[in-house]
Formats: sequence, structure tokens, C-alpha cells
Amino acid sequence: MLKFILKRLMFGFFVLIGVVVVVFFIFQVLPGDPIAMRVNQHTDPETMEIIRKEYGLDQPKWKQLALYLNDLSPVSVHEQNDASEEKYEYTKIMSVGDNSMLVLKYPYFRRSISNDRRVNEIIAERIGGTFWLALSAILFATIFGVLMGVYAAIKQNTFVDHLMVITSVIGISIPSFVAGALIALVFAFQLGWFQATGSLYETAFNPHTLQTEKTLALQNLILPALTLGIRPLAIIVQLTRDSMLEVLKQDYMRTARAKGVSFSRLIFKHGLKNALNPVITAVSGWLAQLLAGAFFVELIFQYKGLGKTTLDAVTERDFPIVMGAVIVVAIIFIFVNIMVDILYAVIDPRVRLK
Repeated sequence: MLKFILKRLMFGFFVLIGVVVVVFFIFQVLPGDPIAMRVNQHTDPETMEIIRKEYGLDQPKWKQLALYLNDLSPVSVHEQNDASEEKYEYTKIMSVGDNSMLVLKYPYFRRSISNDRRVNEIIAERIGGTFWLALSAILFATIFGVLMGVYAAIKQNTFVDHLMVITSVIGISIPSFVAGALIALVFAFQLGWFQATGSLYETAFNPHTLQTEKTLALQNLILPALTLGIRPLAIIVQLTRDSMLEVLKQDYMRTARAKGVSFSRLIFKHGLKNALNPVITAVSGWLAQLLAGAFFVELIFQYKGLGKTTLDAVTERDFPIVMGAVIVVAIIFIFVNIMVDILYAVIDPRVRLK
């Protein structure tokens, strides 16, 4: 089992390196100068050159990539001086050469080009909103998807069953940005039940304390979570329905029914328990996908999360923020996939043999 886990971790590491390299070189071919976008048109060339040097943009492309990987690595080599120690907040391991040292540190995602803040801080502020959005969406999709799938299986070949199957196919097919626009149009503009835009936390000025305070606004989570959860809901409905139909055909179900077990007990205790295996597999994989899929949903509803921050950074060509966000999402994907693989290996030893 240890060998199996180490192999998965090694594959995940190479995938992460590949993501960094690909996104890095994609940004190199995009038009425009991020430094010129940051400073105003009256800035002198000497100042712009200093800023370029600060971000390593004056180096050859291969060296820029090497320096960025060195910044990301928890174990890396840096200069031994006060400025470097303040920048990277490292712990010295050993000296390397005259003025360099091998250090241990947190991955350094550099600073934002647009506002000069640490990218680590920006991601830490925004990822919480995206996480709760994704978690709310998957809970909505799982609860309603399982209930609808079970009901469709019980009502097999009836109008209700056909309606749910057709609805789930539409849910899988419709893009998130289209679903978001329709949901906002109906529930926000037509019915007026919710605001069309908003975030998990809203800021307001308190005249009593003369300070700006944050308040939790759970109502702003409903429409984005509904939009984000439509696709996994549709898939869970079909998975639950198909799996439940297979379970209902089993001999032990007929035996339990013949012994006088109540219909509700038969369905939810004996049947659903054995039908949830493919659903659990789908849910474990969808949580990571929803973290990435929340990007456009956050943009539609102006929801302050990692997705909207990343898309705004793409517009401004803020390379460090985009790279940091992509790497964080890639790490989440890799971690979830590794955990699912380990879970499979624990349940079925044949997976380890393969």
C-alpha cells in the first residue's frame, strides 16, 4: 500500500510541474506588457526597468521559469541577506557557497503586479468563499439528486421517470454561464426573491462604531450554489436511478419484501445503502471540479471568491495571481484524486495490483 501511495504522489508531483510549465509559457505568448499596465504612461523607463527586474521579467524565459520554480519549492536556494529573509520568511538549513543558503519555507507565489500584495494573502482571503460555494453546491446536488434518483427508480417507465431523465439530460447539457443567467433572470429580476449579485460576506459602515464591519450574507450563496450544483445534480440523479434499478432486481430485495419489510424501510435501508457506491465516487470527484468550475459562476453573480479574483487578474495580466490560483486548484485536484485512488485501493486490493 505504501508503494501504491508513493507512486500516486509522484505522478501528482509531475502533473503539478506540468501545470506550472504550461501556464507559465501561455502567459509568455499573451499580448501586452503587465508592467506597462501597472504603471502610468508618464513613468520613466528606468523605473519600469527596476520593476521588471523585481519580478524577474528582464531574464531569459528559461531562467524566469527556473526562478519561479525555486520560489515555489518548499526547499530552495536563496541569498543570505535581510531583504531575502524578509521576502521569503525562510528557515535556514545550511549554507551553499559564499552568499547563498539552502532554506525551508512556504511556497512563495510572489506579489501581485496590480496592487503589490502577497499572492498568498489574496488567495487565502478568497479561497474560503469559493470553498463554501462549492460545498453548498455539492450538498444541494447530492441531497436532491439522490432523492430524485430514488423516486425515478421507484416510478420506472412512468411520466415522472421520463420527466426526470429528460430534465437531468438538459441539466448536463446546459453550460453554467447560461444556467446562471437564466437563474438570475427568474429568481432575482422577475420574482425578486434574491439579489442578483453579492458575496458570502458583505461590508457595511457602522455609524455607532465608525468602522466598516463584515456581516455574513448566506442568502447571496443560494443562486450561485444552485447554478453550480445543476450539473452534478443531473449526473447524481441518473447514477442513483440506474444503480437503484439494479438493486431492486436483486434476490435479497424480493426476499425482504416477501418477509413483510415495509416499503420505505426496504428502499432506504436495504436498497439505497447498496446503491450509493457509484454516487459516492461521483461526489468525491465533483467537489474538486466545482472549485474550478466556480470561476464563471462567480463572475456572473459578482461573488467574491478565488474564481472572480483570477478572472480579474487575467484581464489585468496579473501573472502571479493567475499562476497562484491555478496551482492551488491543481493541488486540490491532485489531492482529491489521490485520496479517491487510495480509497479504491483500500476497498478493492485489485486496484493496487494494477
